[in-house]
Amino acid sequence: MTGSASTPLQEKIKKRIADHGPMTVAEYMALCLSDPEHGYYMRQQPFGAKGDFTTAPEISQLFGELIGAWLLHQWLSQDLKGPVHLVEMGPGRGTLMKDILRVISLRPQMLANIQIHLVETSPSLRKAQRKLLKAYSIKWHDTLDTIPEGPTLLVANELFDALPIHQYQLTDTGWRERCVGLDEDGNLTFGIGSGTLSPADVAKANLQAKIGDTLELSPASNAIASQIGHRLKANGGAALLIDYGYAKTATGDTFQALKKHEYVSTLEHCGEADLTAHVNFQALANAAAAEGATAHGPIGQGQFLLGLGLLERAGQLGAGKSTLDQDQIRKDVERLAADDQMGTLFKVLCISNTSEQPIPFQN
Repeated sequence: MTGSASTPLQEKIKKRIADHGPMTVAEYMALCLSDPEHGYYMRQQPFGAKGDFTTAPEISQLFGELIGAWLLHQWLSQDLKGPVHLVEMGPGRGTLMKDILRVISLRPQMLANIQIHLVETSPSLRKAQRKLLKAYSIKWHDTLDTIPEGPTLLVANELFDALPIHQYQLTDTGWRERCVGLDEDGNLTFGIGSGTLSPADVAKANLQAKIGDTLELSPASNAIASQIGHRLKANGGAALLIDYGYAKTATGDTFQALKKHEYVSTLEHCGEADLTAHVNFQALANAAAAEGATAHGPIGQGQFLLGLGLLERAGQLGAGKSTLDQDQIRKDVERLAADDQMGTLFKVLCISNTSEQPIPFQN
């Protein structure tokens, strides 16, 4: 590890390793993001230009409005009876939900028949959500478990990339778990631990791997996808899971840290930098399908937004605006949907209780 100023959480992690031995990457990631006292999401306001990264809802209202229109269409096409639970997992500052509700409010009958639920563990983010969404009646939850049964429309944007991953590296003695330990100078470092990957998991991954390759697994992500699949199969509704990642299981080390919109070492700035990894959409789809739900996609975020009328809505938004404003709208559209920006790296997976393909997931 290079020499940056140590943080309180970094010292806490070093002591824990010194006392109990190396920890898995998943344990390390969970501590950095969710430690009750020093965790990144427990104390930071990470979003926007002044934060560490910018999510799609923070780029443009177009993103949330189109998702709101998609949810409205699902409510109509599935003829969902109230109360319908409108759920967002990992809602950030509440920007996405605000844009969604602005569209839903155009259909008062739907607005009157939904109950809004935000799944959020961060006290600081809950405070921001309360302020931004004060016009609405909202219930907060730590997990999906406490949301009542009933038809559900769910959105999770950039949730799964922040859930802990286990990393396994293929060695000449098989797949071994990658860990975080201490080097001879007492600094954090990566190493290979004693944990191994089960033959069942290897077979499930169906990989052509070579020595040195890394495989990432996220049991926490798969468990949430299973919950969503079970809920939708039992109660009806649909979910959109939006994140950056890969459509099919593949090898690769995607563990990364971001601070002030710049990539930094994953072993520095503990509790002060965002840690993420690419999402395995095939694993999420399989987990939901195992509960009897149907997975549609994933498709690229660009394909999803363009299929819902991104260009048309952008034209409406820009009508009558100044040239400067119109130019900014064009730039926002490109950032959200262009192949060389968020358009293909970010993907959208739909989970529903029906095999009928919703727009714009049709082949």
